[in-house]
Amino acid sequence: MENLELNRTFWLDRPTFVTGGSGLVGGWLVQKLVDAGADVICLLRDWVPQSELVRSGLIERVKIVRGDIRDRDVLERALGEYEIDTVIHLAAQTIVTIANRNPVSTFETNIAGTWNLLEACRRSPRVKQIVLASSDKAYGDQPILPYDEKTPLQGQHPYDVSKSAADLIANTYAVSFGLPVAITRCGNFYGGGDLNWNRIIPGTIRSIIRGQRPIIRSDGQYIRDYFYVEDGAAAYMLLADQLASGPELRGQSFNFSNEIQVTVNQIVKNIISLMDSNLEPDVRNEVSNEIRHQYLSAAKARQLLGWTPHYSLPEALGKTITWYRDFFTNEH
Repeated sequence: MENLELNRTFWLDRPTFVTGGSGLVGGWLVQKLVDAGADVICLLRDWVPQSELVRSGLIERVKIVRGDIRDRDVLERALGEYEIDTVIHLAAQTIVTIANRNPVSTFETNIAGTWNLLEACRRSPRVKQIVLASSDKAYGDQPILPYDEKTPLQGQHPYDVSKSAADLIANTYAVSFGLPVAITRCGNFYGGGDLNWNRIIPGTIRSIIRGQRPIIRSDGQYIRDYFYVEDGAAAYMLLADQLASGPELRGQSFNFSNEIQVTVNQIVKNIISLMDSNLEPDVRNEVSNEIRHQYLSAAKARQLLGWTPHYSLPEALGKTITWYRDFFTNEH
């Protein structure tokens, strides 16, 4: 319990700016920050009533700045007027298929949004810690697995490139301007609150709840690093906390992962089993511009930050299924 108490001491009344608060990770992160007593300010571009931030009533317990991550004036005003100490940057266009169709909007949000936020932080001397969410996709397709933090960033497809570029920009702000920024690279987030139904976990759960065969867009053999959203939110908070006392963490990146290799077929079969269903998946094999095999080493986070995930895959999938069952029960 000592860690939690230290954590609460750090977060109590801390003015904390969260971008992407209505997204999947954002909703859980904001909940944890509010529970820890932080003074949370969220940047919101779109009104998403189904998001966990709104649906849970959490939005009534935080301050909201309306605006776009690409608008530096809005960012500078928010950082200055709310006297922000800590910034956690999650705002991004996160859907690979949308990036393939609309690369420019993805580049503008994920790359220009990142440099605008970092430049606003550079011009706001009160900001003491910045945690920037990159992704395992920043590594691109690599012959040597698992990826560690020394693996080069070499995305080739639009979404992957957007994360590689944003990650490098964060590093240059740390190295060239001394900005107190650290970078997270996580696997594929899942958990309650993900309303992007073309993602495999929420899409599969919704199909089974509706009595429909779950759709697998790929051949089902793609290997991904599935990472539970509550573990992700806790990892961001831990990194911000440690960045405050460890200036040597500036510019450093950290992988967070359960360090297991799971195919899409396996994850779908696990969900079908946990939901006591006998539906067979519909395997479409129509995916392009996606990396075949990815998983991360989290050794650095374990060693330097003392980090471990709290949830196993079966536990986290169980919690996720419970969330969606409740969501669809209360929707109708």
